Amino acid sequence: MKLSGKSVVVTGASSGMGKAIVELFAKEGANVVAVARRAERLASLAESLKDEKGKVVVFAGDVSKKEDNEAMIDLAVKEFGKLDVLVNNAGVMDDMATMANVSDEKYDYVFGINVYGPMCAMRKACPVFLAQGNGGNIINVSSVGSMHQAAGAVYCASKASLNAMSKNTAWAYMKEGIRCNVIAPGGIATEISSAMGMPNMDGYMRVKPVQSLAPEMGQASDIANAALYLASDDSKYVSGIVMPVDGGWISF
Repeated sequence: MKLSGKSVVVTGASSGMGKAIVELFAKEGANVVAVARRAERLASLAESLKDEKGKVVVFAGDVSKKEDNEAMIDLAVKEFGKLDVLVNNAGVMDDMATMANVSDEKYDYVFGINVYGPMCAMRKACPVFLAQGNGGNIINVSSVGSMHQAAGAVYCASKASLNAMSKNTAWAYMKEGIRCNVIAPGGIATEISSAMGMPNMDGYMRVKPVQSLAPEMGQASDIANAALYLASDDSKYVSGIVMPVDGGWISF
């Protein structure tokens, strides 16, 4: 098992990529705090994994709230005695709006979850890693939208911000052995697009040529496998990268 005894926090754990990450990590021996807003889904997930090598503890919280980000880290330390890996997976789409149509409400919502949430979690986790004195591991889930225009202005900007924040963290704490990497999924079969609602049609039509070049959609398990690599000692010399998992979409 690649993650035996590791203490891990995973956000956005109730569905899609986050759920797949929790499932794989628990099977690989990690003890996981699974974080999401939908408590009933978390409970079902924990029940389904009760016989795996790793233990799953659930935390119903909103990653756009500072106090919830801090509490989930505290819970991992309380339950498992330490924190080894933080996976900031929770994220939301915008409505495909171009700059002329961006609303303050959509900006606040998307940046609150996609940028402020991971920042709060990392800000809480880094002192824990430093106090433990044996390094740490942060995995942030971004998007190919951070590198080409596959969505609206706000979403693309939020994911690019996450990339930059991750690279800065990797560099700043290199000597202390805190690694920070990014997974940039392409089109993955999850609920995120359906949760977006009706897109801004002006923005949608402008990005449609980019979306038409997307390969066949990937699966949540593809992202979980990438996260396992980055969470394990297999990647012990890897930090500060943005890893596309997109079937080659970013290569055009």
